[in-house]
Amino acid sequence: MGKHFGTDGVRGLANVELTPELALALVSAAARVLASHGGARRPFAVVGRDPRLSGEMLEAAVVAGLTSAGADVKLLGVLPTPAIAFLTQEYDADLGVVLSASHNSMPDNGIKLFARGGVKLPDDIEAEIEAELDRGWSRPRPVGAEVGRVTLAFDGAERYMRHLLAAAPQSLTGLSVVVDCAHGAASYVAGELYARAGAKVVTVAAEPDGLNINDGVGSTHVEALAALVLEHGADLGIAHDGDADRCLAVDADGVVVDGDQILAICAQELKLAGELVDDTVVATVMSNLGFHHAMRDAGIKVLTTGVGDRYVLEALNEHRLSLGGEQSGHVIFTDAATTGDGLLTALRLMSSVVTSGRTLAELAAVVTRLPQVLVNVTVSDKSRVASAAEVVTAVAEAEAELGDEGRILLRPSGTEQLVRVMVEALTQQHADAVATRVAAVVRTV
Repeated sequence: MGKHFGTDGVRGLANVELTPELALALVSAAARVLASHGGARRPFAVVGRDPRLSGEMLEAAVVAGLTSAGADVKLLGVLPTPAIAFLTQEYDADLGVVLSASHNSMPDNGIKLFARGGVKLPDDIEAEIEAELDRGWSRPRPVGAEVGRVTLAFDGAERYMRHLLAAAPQSLTGLSVVVDCAHGAASYVAGELYARAGAKVVTVAAEPDGLNINDGVGSTHVEALAALVLEHGADLGIAHDGDADRCLAVDADGVVVDGDQILAICAQELKLAGELVDDTVVATVMSNLGFHHAMRDAGIKVLTTGVGDRYVLEALNEHRLSLGGEQSGHVIFTDAATTGDGLLTALRLMSSVVTSGRTLAELAAVVTRLPQVLVNVTVSDKSRVASAAEVVTAVAEAEAELGDEGRILLRPSGTEQLVRVMVEALTQQHADAVATRVAAVVRTV
């Protein structure tokens, strides 16, 4: 991570940490760096956002920054982050810009950049952009016809939905689903997409007003969705986050199906079809031990990475594998996407239900989860606290106590001033006790 870039782009409190001035300067620097790598070609960028209020302000700054650097811009409007990644490739753009803070609350926002082909920027290019940002303008500015032009994309959503339906062609006829769009970027496409696939759809939390994104809804608040699945007698529920790059599910009984279970279901489905490369799936250190046991029993190897979908993607690309994901619901299918795509994940999960003839609960039962607790501790300096001697000692004592029947993971958040304490144990009581004890040490540092 650099001065500005975290594990998932640049994030902060909109208009305080993430200001229009920073947004303008950042994307202008990105355009200049890409121009230096692109030869004679005039830079071309696509820009999309989620519906949070500050996105309108930051979009204006981003457009100004790009065009002032001589880049042409196509505005995509409100679309999921994975749609922007896809359309970066589809429109043959040099740069894709997403304005979204994903599952964070409305006052936050973020800038995520995609390189040509819709892939995340390599670390060395991020470093170049940061260096260029620090230097500021050091060459003549474009003038006259060299200033970038702005156009609107009217077919972006349609192109994206056609792509997803081609990537998951199984008809969902006969399946009923409630989809929670988190008042976010999925609001204008998810319900229509699943209906086109053949499902009977009830869409909720799909009325964004700029203020209500992730507000008690979406993948971080699945309780309301569970109740609605029971109320409508649906086969399952799908919960997206604010930018729709993740997906969690709820079975017909209102029980949450997390990312580990979704990843396990999809891994077994691909293995059965002979499409799971090297019979290997990529997961992060946050995946439950029950997931590892399920994969072992299914004859599937697990390659483990650090937390963050960028690390999952790096491992997938390095080893040329086909499937990876996170417990939070980020799942990456490399045959059809360059990043985590919650809508694609939902389509393939529902396809597994239809093709198997089994309920989601039956499919999810492959993973027997160990009780797990995650405590988020707000701190002033996450790196200093996580490496403090007393915290390191508390973690070592917890590891010795848990032994082979559980585990503890302590890590700084990649996007917020938080230290996360995750504990798994044979009983919920034991996991809670260990996590509470270690979190108390973290708070005192």
